[in-house]
Amino acid sequence: MNMMVNAMRRFSTMFPPGWFPEAKHNFYKDYGWPQDVTFDMLYGMYRRNGLGAAAANKTILRTWETLPSFWESEEPAESDTEADLRQRLSDIRAWQALVEADRRSFVGGYAGAILRFADSKRFQEPVDRVPGGLDGLVEIVPAWAGQLKVSRWDTDETSETYGRPTMFVFHEAAVDTGGAVEQQHQRQRQFEVHPDRVIIWSVDGTVHAPSALEPGYNDLVDAEKIKGAGGEGFWKNAKGAPVIEVDKEAKLADMAATMGVSVDDLLEALNEQVDDFQKGFDKLLMLQGMEAKPTSVTLPIPEHFFNVSVQSFAASVNMPIRILVGNQTGERASTEDQKEWSKACMARREHIVIPSLRELLNRLERFQIIPERDWTIDWESLLNASPEERMKRAKTMSEINKIGSDPLGGSEPAFKVDEIRAEVGFEPLDELNREDDDDA
Repeated sequence: MNMMVNAMRRFSTMFPPGWFPEAKHNFYKDYGWPQDVTFDMLYGMYRRNGLGAAAANKTILRTWETLPSFWESEEPAESDTEADLRQRLSDIRAWQALVEADRRSFVGGYAGAILRFADSKRFQEPVDRVPGGLDGLVEIVPAWAGQLKVSRWDTDETSETYGRPTMFVFHEAAVDTGGAVEQQHQRQRQFEVHPDRVIIWSVDGTVHAPSALEPGYNDLVDAEKIKGAGGEGFWKNAKGAPVIEVDKEAKLADMAATMGVSVDDLLEALNEQVDDFQKGFDKLLMLQGMEAKPTSVTLPIPEHFFNVSVQSFAASVNMPIRILVGNQTGERASTEDQKEWSKACMARREHIVIPSLRELLNRLERFQIIPERDWTIDWESLLNASPEERMKRAKTMSEINKIGSDPLGGSEPAFKVDEIRAEVGFEPLDELNREDDDDA
């Protein structure tokens, strides 16, 4: 009976978990993956891993390829209020701060956009009314999730803000961004901040949102292992520690005397000589009565294994692999890849960026920095045809006209000249001629 039980246990190891209740494996431990992924780990992967950095930076660059506009009405002409708001956001570099907040939320799951107002109050105090109109908005400070933490929650079940933060603490030096001078400056910026002055930038507007890097974190770890092992293996092959074989006729006392050490110190002297030999490719290894044989490591071609990890990570961030790694194999991303990538970034705009921008407008209205309006966020679509595609369409329209034209001029062309001009963004000929007459 015991033999049968043992056989079943050995047999069960051949199958995945769930086939047999006895088979219990911690695959995270077996494969060297972390059980829990912290912010510091995600931030480190963004800072030191090329794939993680490419996923975050390319996503943000595509999402913010153009800047949005805030409209207080649907009229085509820019109003004075819209122009003033656009100018103020440009003056305080608000767009750069918001783009950075979006990037940091991609990595950390959430980020903060801390609003600094000229209301003569401390960060920890609530905001009532900010005087001075648009001049009341002084700065927008982006904050990593590791720098902005909730210090107090609303635990009153009868409160409208039950379950939400009632105070944050901002500690800029909590995230090491590098540079001794910068760190000294960061240590001076530590304070409590009221929720009125913070916009939480995340997919759900809370600090509980997951990082976009987390689903593919194990793939990044695997890619680092393969790349690092391959690099170390090639280095070991190029300059590996030699195996020293001592001839049976060799006299250790003579060897020690030649090297100027005692017999007891001979092994340490040999180690120092080999270590010195390994530090440079042009070093010589002088041995007496010994033979040095190089060690070699047989390495499999890592490309296939590395590509598996890269493909899995690209899928986790909804990014075509050719866009993630660039033009590495002579093949550019296809038109279909570009369209799918643009759709993914448009979805990010719709579900993450635009709600956060709308919250910014609501705060500015609430604090009477801008007037209350039915504000519209206008943003050029990423799915619009490129200039090359539009020119190609115009060329095709012209060729269709040429093919279908009557040599005697009896038939109408399929497309009018102004329609072809509009395809490439040119003004109609009538308006162009009218402007010329007005200039004359």
